[in-house]
Amino acid sequence: MSDLLNAAQREATRYLDGPCLVLAGAGSGKTRVITRKIAWLLGECGLDAAHVAAITFTNKAAREMQERVAKLLGGRAPDGLTVCTFHALGVRIIRAEARHCGLKPQFSILDATDAAQIVQDIAGDSAKGVARQLHWQISSWKNAMVSPAQAAGLASSDVAAQAALVYPEYERTLRAYQAVDFDDLIALPVRLFDENAQVLERWQSRLRYLLIDEYQDTNRAQYRLLRQLAGVRGAFTAVGDDDQAIYGWRGADVENLKQLQADFPQLKVIKLEQNYRSSRRILEAANRVIAHNEKLFEKRLWSEHGMGDAVVVTSCRSAEHEAEWVAMKINAHRFQHRARYRDYAILYRGNHQARLLEEQLRNLRIPYLLSGGQSFFERSEIRDVIAWLRLLANGDDDLAFIRAMTVPRRGIGSSTIEALGAYAGRRHASFFAAASEEGLAGQLQPRQLESVREFVGFVGRMQQRARAEPAADVLAALLAAIRYEIWLMTHYEHREAEAKWRNVSEFVDWLGRRAEQDGKNLIELTQTVALASMLDKEDPDFDGVQLATLHAAKGLEFAHVFLIGAEEGLLPHQGSIDEGKIEEERRLMYVGITRAQRSLNVTWCERRKVGKEQRTCEPSRFIAEMGEEVEVNGREQRNAPLSKEEGRARLAGLMAMLEAGQKPGR
Repeated sequence: MSDLLNAAQREATRYLDGPCLVLAGAGSGKTRVITRKIAWLLGECGLDAAHVAAITFTNKAAREMQERVAKLLGGRAPDGLTVCTFHALGVRIIRAEARHCGLKPQFSILDATDAAQIVQDIAGDSAKGVARQLHWQISSWKNAMVSPAQAAGLASSDVAAQAALVYPEYERTLRAYQAVDFDDLIALPVRLFDENAQVLERWQSRLRYLLIDEYQDTNRAQYRLLRQLAGVRGAFTAVGDDDQAIYGWRGADVENLKQLQADFPQLKVIKLEQNYRSSRRILEAANRVIAHNEKLFEKRLWSEHGMGDAVVVTSCRSAEHEAEWVAMKINAHRFQHRARYRDYAILYRGNHQARLLEEQLRNLRIPYLLSGGQSFFERSEIRDVIAWLRLLANGDDDLAFIRAMTVPRRGIGSSTIEALGAYAGRRHASFFAAASEEGLAGQLQPRQLESVREFVGFVGRMQQRARAEPAADVLAALLAAIRYEIWLMTHYEHREAEAKWRNVSEFVDWLGRRAEQDGKNLIELTQTVALASMLDKEDPDFDGVQLATLHAAKGLEFAHVFLIGAEEGLLPHQGSIDEGKIEEERRLMYVGITRAQRSLNVTWCERRKVGKEQRTCEPSRFIAEMGEEVEVNGREQRNAPLSKEEGRARLAGLMAMLEAGQKPGR
């Protein structure tokens, strides 16, 4: 095993004398260290697999880790080994300790749309248009372990003040629903462990060694969960890279790196600086950019790969010209180097930049994959239909019950649902089962009870039809009965409502065809729909150019990368400039650069359309920070490629102007 590791990786794998922080630079083999450390713990140290937990941030990373561990251990991962996301671990803890959390083991997990709806219901008309902002603020407080009582004292804006008023009622409503939101999956275990030493001790005994991937992305609540489980022994290895901390906007706290040193003074820090991905020129550009950030730990990537192609910066007339130039360059480069389309990636700061690229790639018949945007199956209208399918297949699915009952609303308000939820909680029954019990009559007003019973009766009738009739007919009848198209038209602007209805129609058509092909009724088809995310999984054999936001590209690598839109106001983003958050934007640029293995092209536009206006742009300050070794091209349509000397001279001029705060002359 050891002959496949360099000296730093080997040290990180075998260090077991206390808490360990592995600073793993981009492309330095962090997953290799984690998986081999698991194999070392189980194989060489004799630790029981049931006592080891590897915690990741994505299901994809967890799957990859499990596969690698299985390969190292002879083809099969050992029984009892925990490899999962932070939130999956939270679910496991809450389910096991539901009684201590005041929940039933079959509690529901609300998604962001459901949670925002609850917020809007509580806040009333005043929350129209801002319900998501209020929920985002409440989510931020939960991630920082700020209680409803503490929130009022921290509100520093009108939105925050309104969120502080909503927060206590929002929490009470969740408990009445026997539901938790995404943030509760971490916050509830943390609170439970704080309040119940016996439960904490049980979990510390169960999970005796922890490995944490992407440690720099942890928020305050996740760090507290790690600290609680690790206990005074500090039996953990945290692997991360402060230079790739790009999720501050969603609660990640890079300060957790400092906190780790404060809470565990005996912390061993091991740096992985050898990069196995990129050429030296690409790494030099990355090192120069990130050197402008303040450092908690000094680290400099190096590689045994050759110098590689020069990093090239190209200015374009406009976003349209930029998209056209990139598409043509990919076609020519692929032909010249006999490469595959999948060897290329186009990375950008915001999803809105993808549209022009897609047009140009389609024009040239270049296949592509788009990631970082919203999945079709995450759209609210599709989730509405899926909620009905889940409820028809399983009446005990409380989350589906609540969503089906409230979207569209069927004359059933929040107070009715709250009373039903409280009754179901006392009876330890699902909402659906509780709604049919005689005892509910004593908890609701006659009109409320009538509405609930009418809804339950409708679900029962649709369940019968779903078992006996063609899926397409049942779905059409269901959508007509709940008047879903009319509800869309009255709740959204006309164009948006039409787009949503088209999506629903497309989904229903697909379901109908699938049911016919597979010979299944709607109930039997629901398992297929439960795997709907599989339909969005990228085919590993598909030969296409990858289009992705810089955030979505983290963890990926490509032979040839085009990083577009490197302009002031876009990368770095204007919001971050205004808020003084340039360091995170610089880390985003660093992530983009270090995705490239062999070649990197950076583009910027001299003018860009913003709304109906054309805006004059300046090159990103990060271009100058890459140093003088990059080659600079002028407008493709009027200039031949510049010589290296001309490129350096132009870049030197750019650097001087940026340092002086001046705009380049036109």
